[in-house]
Amino acid sequence: GEAVAGRQVGRRAMLWGAVCGTFPDLDIFIPLGDAVRDFTYHRSFSHSLFVLAALTPLFVWLILKLHPGTRHHRVRWAVLVYAVFATHVLLDCFTVYGTQILWPFVTTPVGWSTVFIIDPLYTLPLALGLVAILSWRSEPQKARRLNTAGLVLSTLYLGWTVAAKLEVERTAREALAAVGLADAPMLSTPAPFNSMLWRIVVMTDDGYLEGFRSMLDGVETVRFSTYPSATHLLEGLEATWSVRRLQWFTKGFYRVRETGGSVVMTDLRMGLEPHYVFNFVVGEVGNPHARPIVPVRRPGIRDYDRLHWVWERIWDPAAA
Repeated sequence: GEAVAGRQVGRRAMLWGAVCGTFPDLDIFIPLGDAVRDFTYHRSFSHSLFVLAALTPLFVWLILKLHPGTRHHRVRWAVLVYAVFATHVLLDCFTVYGTQILWPFVTTPVGWSTVFIIDPLYTLPLALGLVAILSWRSEPQKARRLNTAGLVLSTLYLGWTVAAKLEVERTAREALAAVGLADAPMLSTPAPFNSMLWRIVVMTDDGYLEGFRSMLDGVETVRFSTYPSATHLLEGLEATWSVRRLQWFTKGFYRVRETGGSVVMTDLRMGLEPHYVFNFVVGEVGNPHARPIVPVRRPGIRDYDRLHWVWERIWDPAAA
């Protein structure tokens, strides 16, 4: 009877783990007034370690209401709930987007930018561990060992991405120093779906540079392409909340351009030139200065040919 009860709790634990793992991201369904607010308040209060700690007892109360036969596991339920919350938001910190894990005491988004938002090499070991748990119920010890192995492998992979980023940035800084930009603001982030190819963005006085570095490039130096940014279009919009908010949230890695009489700010951290995920119309071109408007998000263009290029560039520094 106890073994059966243990299996039942185990199945319920997996279900509640999925619920708690999804819960922080439900903030995307909360309308906050305009496109910039929706964009920059995602992963804020809902991803705070403090807010989630305060919510943990509420989740435990709900679990015990629905599963009163597991009351003697109250402490374990609490550990499970908060562990799922905490690992979710901490893993988000490894992406470039930015996660306000210390909200409301510190609102600066944390974004270590060592993992793309979807990385199969990180996910696969965890998925195989889950399959083992679900498939080998008659051999629980073997299933647990495989699940633990999957967790260890995925964690080691995170460590690899940190080491790869440090090496990429060292090489990029050497290339920038050679052209007098050693101290320029620089961002490195993995290219889509892998950690072998890295994208480097460097901000300059009149625009930005974009370069790529594969972990297989050897002694090849990082080559950069130059792009303009029409930051003068923000004259007259400097005090606008949406403009200041985007400047803060992107940590200065943004582009400004005019499109059809509109002033568009683009987050340079997410995408590949010339296509980016997050673009916001923040004003209308006027005389002598732009006029602010309620910000509107302009959908990015998906270019699947660029994904094919990413694969080629991993192996070939000359891929065009």
